[in-house]
Amino acid sequence: MPIDESRPFKPINIALLTVSDTRSLKDDTSGDILAARIMTKGHQLVHRTLIRDEKSMIVAQLHQWIDDG
Repeated sequence: MPIDESRPFKPINIALLTVSDTRSLKDDTSGDILAARIMTKGHQLVHRTLIRDEKSMIVAQLHQWIDDG
């Protein structure tokens, strides 16, 4: 579906989660690229987190973001 250019732009709040056992925020190059693209397009990067590839940690982070007003 193409973008409807007649509608006004509405920025959205975005949380960026990187899941990795080998990276940190200092060397998360793919996360850096995504964060830059989010902001370049006019959206709000409200959270950025990197956690290990562990299901319970991923679920906990997602629940935290869902519960955050």
